[in-house]
Amino acid sequence: MSGDVLSQNEIDALLSAISTGEMSAEEMKKEDETRKVKAYDFKRALRFSKDQIRSLTRIHENFARLLTTYFSAQLRTYVQINVASVDQIPFEEFIRSIPNMTLINIFEVPPLEGNILMEVNPNVAYSMLDLLMGGTGGPSSKADDLTEIETKILTNLYERSFDNLREAWSSIIDIDPYLTEMEVNPQFLQMISPNETVVVISFNIVIGESSGMINICIPHVVLEPIVPNLSVRYWMQSNKKEPTEEQSKQLEKRLKQARLPVIAELGKSRMSIQELLYLQRGDMLTLDKGMDELLTIKVGDIPKFKGQPGQIRNRMAVQIIETIVDGGDEDDE
Repeated sequence: MSGDVLSQNEIDALLSAISTGEMSAEEMKKEDETRKVKAYDFKRALRFSKDQIRSLTRIHENFARLLTTYFSAQLRTYVQINVASVDQIPFEEFIRSIPNMTLINIFEVPPLEGNILMEVNPNVAYSMLDLLMGGTGGPSSKADDLTEIETKILTNLYERSFDNLREAWSSIIDIDPYLTEMEVNPQFLQMISPNETVVVISFNIVIGESSGMINICIPHVVLEPIVPNLSVRYWMQSNKKEPTEEQSKQLEKRLKQARLPVIAELGKSRMSIQELLYLQRGDMLTLDKGMDELLTIKVGDIPKFKGQPGQIRNRMAVQIIETIVDGGDEDDE
């Protein structure tokens, strides 16, 4: 039998079929053996595990959130982007699934070798272009009629958007994506073998009244060096990076240049609100420290040293006599 759990009604129906002769135990055994045979399409090899697909989904869900913020700021309108699906399919199947005339941005992602694709539906692309040019964002599908100026505007927009991909992938690997070319006809793409497995991340995007899809296509050969890093164990573990020696020196240098208030506290005094209200110029305040007692020297609000008052070159000064351990036992009242 299959691994599925049968309900009580299904169990009763099977027992009834056997008892009435409608189905024999031998037929059930043959059916069970038949179900163990599963068809496998070698042209559609699954190169990524479910665990790795889940990791890719999490990465690109973060990418979708970053893209939403980026495009909303650039287009100055409300943009909503979310991950619709993450699938592994042959490259040929991906090419057949996208329109004959669309916008395909080809990126390199050093240090990984190979290219990844960002396919933008013409409706979405022209809506973005219309908003960038001061329009209302009306949809269009004339991707083959892009002028050189329009192409340059869109390539700049999409190339800067991939800075967000760098941030989304930063927990796995530091990449430096840059745009190499833009194509409008997918039939001209000869990046990899048609049967090569690719991961296609599809995004739903809504811009005002326009909507469409953005697809990210990543060949398996590109991700192959970092496939082990896509496991849950790697994803969940702390990925804190130790600072380099140069970073440590820079941090130490900046800390040494930081300014802190240093206060030599002569003493404290207590009085009532009524006495405070009647204070006048020339009144004397009695402090809680004698003239022969050491002063408390605070760094920020923390007592750090004991010192004695003095004078250097006609300027008031204080000489440090001792260090207060653990902030001392000064009364902060």
